Amino acid sequence: MKKEWFFDRFCGVQVAVYAEDGALVEVNVENETSGSPLGNIYKGRVANVVAGMQAAFVSCGLEKNCYLPLDEGAARFSSYDGDGNPAGRTLKEGDEILVQVTKVPRGNKGAKVTCDLSFVGKNLIFLPVTDFLGISRKITDEESRARLLKEADGLRKAGQGYIVRTAAEAAPVKKLKSESEYLKKVYLSVLEAAKSAPVGAVVYKEYELPVKVMRDSLGDDVDKIHVGDKGLYDKIVRLVKMRSDFSERKVSLYTGERNMFAEFGLSEQVYRLAEPQVALKNGGYLVIDRTEAMTVIDVNTGSFVGESDLESTVFETNLQAAREIARQVRLRNIGGIVTVDFIDMADPEHCAAVEAELTLALLSDRAKCRVLPMSELCLTTFTRKRANNDLTEFLLKPCSHCTRQGYVLSDKYMAMRLRSEIMNYFADGYHAVVIELNRSLMQTILYERYFTEQLSGSWQNKRVYMVPHSTWHEERFTIRGDNSGVLSLPDDAQILY
Repeated sequence: MKKEWFFDRFCGVQVAVYAEDGALVEVNVENETSGSPLGNIYKGRVANVVAGMQAAFVSCGLEKNCYLPLDEGAARFSSYDGDGNPAGRTLKEGDEILVQVTKVPRGNKGAKVTCDLSFVGKNLIFLPVTDFLGISRKITDEESRARLLKEADGLRKAGQGYIVRTAAEAAPVKKLKSESEYLKKVYLSVLEAAKSAPVGAVVYKEYELPVKVMRDSLGDDVDKIHVGDKGLYDKIVRLVKMRSDFSERKVSLYTGERNMFAEFGLSEQVYRLAEPQVALKNGGYLVIDRTEAMTVIDVNTGSFVGESDLESTVFETNLQAAREIARQVRLRNIGGIVTVDFIDMADPEHCAAVEAELTLALLSDRAKCRVLPMSELCLTTFTRKRANNDLTEFLLKPCSHCTRQGYVLSDKYMAMRLRSEIMNYFADGYHAVVIELNRSLMQTILYERYFTEQLSGSWQNKRVYMVPHSTWHEERFTIRGDNSGVLSLPDDAQILY
């Protein structure tokens, strides 16, 4: 199996895509200007304490006050095997505290934060104020588990904790000690910065996307890293040089004229993640519908009619659906509660087999998942830890024409599509392209300067003209190449920058 990572940056975002044999497995997108607040530590002030909820709301510089549970303690690390003493807290309004974001804001909800700070390394997670000792469940050898837990226990002081990550199984003791000392120094620097920082200040910022991927997701089993941006390539090469388990020769700068993701057959797969309907290999399909409270997935037989009887047809479709659902929730970064409406099955053994297949398929997901038993109506609910923004929050935006109940493609997604199309026309030998599009989208592209880097680089001797239409839908556009000496365009047409 060929395992490849693809990194690129454009339109103000960084994108990291993981593929196995050319099929998407994981997609991560992060805004370059703001990034994700997940993992950031803020100096906050308690706005109010709600005793009935055992929670406080903290003002820490984000758009909405953050939700702080007061009785989680070590329970936050329940995805690891280990033990510790949960620590409750007594807070009052006006207290200044350090909080770390554990769940990003979503919809009308503010971020979820904790006072149990954690600092993540490649092999260890340091918990400076949490008495907890844990180890990854993916380390299964009992001797290794006992040895690593003993080594981690020796690195901590009273009231502190460590979690041993999967990568630590192959790490020498010297490496664990040096990483432990580094994480402790980072924590002390945060305390020092917090002394003079105003309320709302970020006193610790989680690493940007490429660094997080290199730290958490990249192993020596990866065959190749393709990078579509020179600055990003230089950064990734520097990171690779710091590792002993990955060769710099595996990192390649993509210099083709077309969009890198299109060149490797990944663009269409990414675009399909914006669609609610997902085709199954046998002709069946899924419909994925987001709501404020949960995500609902409906399974349908579609054009698949089977070869014997209805029960077998339904069973085969549900099995395929279970595998594809596990793939889709990881691809789309769907978190929270997910309810699946499988097609009704009469055979209890078939129901158990589908539930087991879904559970098995979710095991490869790094985010913690918990599958509940299937009901008599063949409804299955599972939870998936919300590790980052739902990918569809990048691909989609609320529709302004239907009281914000539906969704349309986002401006950044449309800019990404246009960029790819423009590159194709220039690669085909055209010196100018003419785009007709929605007026509001054109204004956003101009204001946000999405294509500035391309225009000062590979598009420097090219021309991009945009013709606005006030009545066109946000998702509608046309594009054509032109090599004529004189262009006839409407008066409100604009050249890009």
